[in-house]
Amino acid sequence: MSELSVPAAAIADRFASDSVSSIAQPQRLQADLARTQTLFRSPANVQPEPSFTQEFALPRSGSQLYQQRVAALRAGRLFTRLPMDSFRQAWSRTRQQPSYREWRRLLALEARAVARGQGRNRLAVLVGDSLSLWFPSDRLPTDQLWLNQAMSGDTTRGVLQRLRDFAHTRPDAIYIMAGVNDVKRGASDREILGNLQQMMQRLQRVHPKARIVVQSILPTRSSAISSQRIWQLNQQLASIAQQQNALYLDLFSQFADEAGQLQQAYTTDGVHLNPLGYETWRSRLEQAHIEIAQGR
Repeated sequence: MSELSVPAAAIADRFASDSVSSIAQPQRLQADLARTQTLFRSPANVQPEPSFTQEFALPRSGSQLYQQRVAALRAGRLFTRLPMDSFRQAWSRTRQQPSYREWRRLLALEARAVARGQGRNRLAVLVGDSLSLWFPSDRLPTDQLWLNQAMSGDTTRGVLQRLRDFAHTRPDAIYIMAGVNDVKRGASDREILGNLQQMMQRLQRVHPKARIVVQSILPTRSSAISSQRIWQLNQQLASIAQQQNALYLDLFSQFADEAGQLQQAYTTDGVHLNPLGYETWRSRLEQAHIEIAQGR
């Protein structure tokens, strides 16, 4: 299996005139990318590189995660193939919160890097909100490359608009999870399901060789979010996925307790997942991954 290798400086040059150029790029990131001469490399047939720090310190905030990923891109490395505590000096003391546009720009740069260096490596893409954003990269299947295109707080509308940012990649599978933020913000079922259906249609049109995997909306423990409504949305989502010839991955039944709420053992705050929650998700993701691989 070939290595992923692309000059990181070329990424910044190419982005000056591409389809997402309307997104403001942080000046400092642009300058650093233009200066770097290192290669963006990551074998897709090995485990992520081990951590060499004595204390396994991880990013705990969105600003820290952002700076870690900026540092990885500056170094010409694929974030999802690195130890989760990589580039600690670059992010451990950061406090400044990046904007939505800055996050989107960074994800688009990562996507461009993967597109230019993917070679013959297989690729899977995670798309969604903070639940997918914080999926531990060291728990992802290691026989392919992974591109994480999730953003904290994003809605189905936001995700739908961002699909073009990785349109130049060649994924074998795309995993979608979105909708809970829409429910929190008062979006209608029609809007949520309509956006998700458009995602499936658009991804199938742009990536005809990719298997589209639609993951159920997870339950929560929030009193502001109706568990019954989440269940009903998922029933309709499963039906739409079948109509669109997409694979529906039922996570709701795995994560919900008898009342239809997110099991306490899986969450940090009633919405987001703890390590056990992500391990449970990883198990289901692995099953879908195997199913897709067998169907190739």
